[in-house]
Amino acid sequence: MDRESIVRVWLPMLGGLWVLGWLYLYGFGPRDGLRICGLGLGLVGLAGVILARYTLGRSFSVTAKATALVTQSIYSRIRNPIYVSGIAFIAGVCLMVRNPYMWILPVIVIPLQIIRARREARVLEAKFGDAYREYRSHTWF
Repeated sequence: MDRESIVRVWLPMLGGLWVLGWLYLYGFGPRDGLRICGLGLGLVGLAGVILARYTLGRSFSVTAKATALVTQSIYSRIRNPIYVSGIAFIAGVCLMVRNPYMWILPVIVIPLQIIRARREARVLEAKFGDAYREYRSHTWF
């Protein structure tokens, strides 16, 4: 296991699991079935983010770059699985905590992620042209 995979995959996974576990056990909000659903949704979101980052490998970047057109694994179905999974994670946290003000976070994050996805799409289309357009035609978001 190299240093890069530790930083890219294992530390975010451990951090996300710690956050979800702590919120589930000690966070605000009622202890009921909806809290368990929130935990499940948060875990699915975290798993999606980790799988997507693992699949991207060295192609992962915070800013829009076109180093490689990744189309395998989770990217064969969803063009932006980190964004989709991140929203699932946030929604799971919101369900667990159930503070109405927490729902402001996804209301702000979703439009920002759409803007980022469109910016990335322009960069990828400029670099990969028809290959990216073909990929985009059979994937979601």
